[in-house]
Amino acid sequence: MCKLKVGVTGGIGAGKSTVGKIFRLLGIPIYEADAQARKVMERNEALIHEIKRVFGEDVYTKEGKLNRRCLAKSVFHHTHHLNTLNQLVHPKVAADFDRWVEAQHNAPYIIKVAALLFEADSYKKLDKIITVLAPELLRVRRIKLRDTQRTEEEIQAIISRQWSDEEKSAHTDFIIHNDEQRLLIPQVLRLHKILLR
Repeated sequence: MCKLKVGVTGGIGAGKSTVGKIFRLLGIPIYEADAQARKVMERNEALIHEIKRVFGEDVYTKEGKLNRRCLAKSVFHHTHHLNTLNQLVHPKVAADFDRWVEAQHNAPYIIKVAALLFEADSYKKLDKIITVLAPELLRVRRIKLRDTQRTEEEIQAIISRQWSDEEKSAHTDFIIHNDEQRLLIPQVLRLHKILLR
């Protein structure tokens, strides 16, 4: 069993995945919660059945792939739909994470990268939290470049449902600034040394 479980979080477009990739290059196992959630939603038959029951057959393609666009339209404009989806998915992802942690025998620490670490209460099962911060205007610009299918309204809806930077910072152990003013790699290297200790 690994010694330390570390969470990396931040608002959409803050650069969580980039920070995770740097830690991975340092040899640290990374659990990408959002990517794993999509896999769980396409492989867990009981969960697929429940999602279809609540949101309709159209949220999956004929090939069994999650129709993220269709699902997003339903949940991002209706808070109760989003809450229902989270209640269905988060416990399954938490169980998947626990199984993954068990397999990381020789790592000095592991990292879970998750957008909703605080919102889903999964931070309570972690030992340390790193929050990646970036100004909102910069984050919106990054999202528009990365997710060209997203409208400004959708981006703002996502941001409004995530904890603010102030809320995240109040519950975090370490902060990484990804504001294009400060170099990212030295900040990650500094934290890596701290976490190894």
